[in-house]
Amino acid sequence: MNRAKLEVGELSSSLIHKEKPRDGVVHGFSGEEQDGIKTTSATTMVVLSTSVAVCGSYVFGTAIGYSSPAQTGITDDLGLSVAEYSFFGSILTIGAMIGAVMSGRLADYIGRKRTMGFSEIFCIIGWLLILFSKAALWLDFGRMLVGYGMGLLSYVVPVYIAEVTPKDIRGGFTSVHQLMICCGVSITYLIGAFATWRTLALIGTIPCLMQLLGLFFIPESPRWQAKIGKWKECEASLQCLRGNNADISNEASEIKDYTEQLQRLSESSVFDLFQKDYAWSLIVGVGLMVLQQFGGVNGIAFYASSIFISAGFSGSVGMIAMVVVQVPMTTLGVLLLDKSGRRPLLLVSAAGTCLGCFLVGLSFLLQDLQQWKEVTPILSLVGVLVYTGSFSLGMGGIPWVIMSEIFPINMKGSAGSLVTLVSWLGSWIISFAFNFLMKWSSTAKLVPETKGRTLEEIQASMNPVSLER
Repeated sequence: MNRAKLEVGELSSSLIHKEKPRDGVVHGFSGEEQDGIKTTSATTMVVLSTSVAVCGSYVFGTAIGYSSPAQTGITDDLGLSVAEYSFFGSILTIGAMIGAVMSGRLADYIGRKRTMGFSEIFCIIGWLLILFSKAALWLDFGRMLVGYGMGLLSYVVPVYIAEVTPKDIRGGFTSVHQLMICCGVSITYLIGAFATWRTLALIGTIPCLMQLLGLFFIPESPRWQAKIGKWKECEASLQCLRGNNADISNEASEIKDYTEQLQRLSESSVFDLFQKDYAWSLIVGVGLMVLQQFGGVNGIAFYASSIFISAGFSGSVGMIAMVVVQVPMTTLGVLLLDKSGRRPLLLVSAAGTCLGCFLVGLSFLLQDLQQWKEVTPILSLVGVLVYTGSFSLGMGGIPWVIMSEIFPINMKGSAGSLVTLVSWLGSWIISFAFNFLMKWSSTAKLVPETKGRTLEEIQASMNPVSLER
């Protein structure tokens, strides 16, 4: 079957270069007129829909933040070794990878709302298994189920928000996804400083139930409804989102035109992403996720308490300090996203995370060298806080915002699955390896000391050769 050829430029130009109405007002969104231009504002339904969707983001955050405050309690109560607890921490990301593989197709097949509800059922079952577990097997299985639900949510939440919000405020609203992840992590850290690991697991079910209930009161994504040919439902959802008195004719027409042009293409598969038409989008989407994860964020998020303790600082005080930094910086990122743009925030955020990593590494180096012993705990705290604040400002949320924006609707399912899978694969590598890397140094283990030794002694120790033939 021949695939219809549709260049990206042709598609976008047919939608962008529309003749403006003679009155100079751009119709289709609710808002206020300023100097003859209609400015976008959020309706109550857009705010409600976003609020319900980001309950899933909060679930995401509680799952990430759980392993750090729960580490001491779980290892003491169930007698887990470092390897067993590292597996428990990292199996969350294995479940998330499975969810990521299914996320795009599932959201395209059953819709954005149903996918969110489906994921929360798995999260609730997972938290209950953790709550009642008496052995590592059930603990790990529950953690994996939470991860599976998290993998679905990490894709569908930003996509749903991007599809229901007006374009002028889309970036800020979509980045609330990262803000709520940050709130979930932070509040879990705070509660975990005082609550047992079982109580913390029980509390984890609350936002899951809140989203399940809230889904009954919000509309489905009008763009998904248009994609499956439900035009009346699409217009009804759009009217609900923009307000009963809003003129949605232009926006509805744009969605319809765009969808009809995309439907000329045959059903996409993940292999279609590797065509040159989508190369730029794929490189940007995957590349940002690789940079986000291999910056080490989940090593710090999963094991923050042990990092501070290893550096000679109080684990609970360090985590509270992280909370104080995370939430304001993420909020600042949300406010700046649609004003400063995505790229400037990414550049500032990346530079800050680099500086934070350098300071933490320097503190541990000085600790090994027995230098500046009084300064190294403070230096490690400052490094972690600089890293956390910088990451929260941009690198945490912007890759997900951009992922939800750069792929066309016919490729969004396959592309979203691939990008989310890459994200969780990187997360698993970092979260599993981190505890081992904290106890191991390639320089210390592999490079021998040669001072004061003869060449024969050095070579014999590194290249033992039997003298017997």
